[in-house]
Amino acid sequence: MAQALGFVHDTPCAATLHTVFRSVDRDMLERRLGAWAEQVVASHPPAPTEAAVALDGKTLRGSRKQGAPGVHLLSALSHHVGLTLAQQAVSDKTNEMTQVEAVLRQLVLPGRVFTMDALLTQRHVAQAIVDGGGDYVMIVKANQPQLHADIELVFTLPPAGDPQPSARTVDIGHGRIEQRNITTSEALVGHNDWPGLAQVFEIGRHVITKKTGEERVEVVYGVTSLRPERVTPGQLLAFVRGHWHIENKSHWVRDVTFDEDRSQVRCGNIPQVMAALRNTTIGVLRWAGHTNIAAACR
Repeated sequence: MAQALGFVHDTPCAATLHTVFRSVDRDMLERRLGAWAEQVVASHPPAPTEAAVALDGKTLRGSRKQGAPGVHLLSALSHHVGLTLAQQAVSDKTNEMTQVEAVLRQLVLPGRVFTMDALLTQRHVAQAIVDGGGDYVMIVKANQPQLHADIELVFTLPPAGDPQPSARTVDIGHGRIEQRNITTSEALVGHNDWPGLAQVFEIGRHVITKKTGEERVEVVYGVTSLRPERVTPGQLLAFVRGHWHIENKSHWVRDVTFDEDRSQVRCGNIPQVMAALRNTTIGVLRWAGHTNIAAACR
C-alpha cells in the first residue's frame, strides 16, 4: 500500500503527518474527496430505494476529556455505496441545523432523497432540498410541535376517504424479533404549509427479545416530499431504515475500528483533515468489497 501511494522507503512518522495536515487547506481537501466520491457513486447506479443520502453529525467525544473544544462534524453519506460525500465542521450538535445548507451546497441535489433524524427536520432544510430538485424523508418529533400534532391526528382519527396504504416487515436476528409497520397518508396536503409536503407517515415498531420475552413498542412519525406514485410504503420504510447506514458504515467504524475518540490530535485543521481521510478510507474499503472493515484496516 505504501508503494502504491508513492513512498519509496518508510512512510512518514506521525509528527510529519501532523505538520503536513496542519497546513492542508481542509476545505479544498474535502471538496476534492467529495468530488471523487461523487464520481464513484455515479459509476454505481443505485436501485430506486437506494438513491439516498443520509445527513447526520458526529462529535469526537475525546476532545473534551483533553481540555480542547469539542469537534463536531455534520456529514452526508451515500446509502448504497457507503461513501462520505461531504462534511462540515460545526461548533456543537445544536448548530447542525444552521450548517446543513452549507453541506447541501456541496452536493448534487436533483434526483436524490435525503434522510435525516428529527434534529434536522427544519423548514429551511426542507425548502433548500426541494428548491434544489431533491426530495427528503424526515422524522418528526416534539421539536416541530404543530407538524407532529397534525400527523398524530391524521393517524389517530383518520379522515373519511383517506385510504392510508401500509406495509410491514419482520426481521429475526440478534436475539430479537422486530416487526415494523408503516402507514402513509396524503390527508395533510394543502392543509399544512410544510415545504414540499407530499405525504406523512407513521411507523410502529414492535420488538420482542426472544430470551426474556420482553416486548417494546414505539411509534414515530415522519414527512416526505415523495408523492405516492413515486414511492410505495415499503420503499419509504426502506429509506427510513437505510438512514442508519451512516451509523453502521461510518460513525461506528470511526469509533470502534479507528478508535477516533481517543485521538490526541486537536490542533488547527488536523482533526477535520484526519476525519475526512478516515471517512474516505472506510468508503474505499467498502467500495473494494471488504465487508470486514476492521480486518481490512489491520
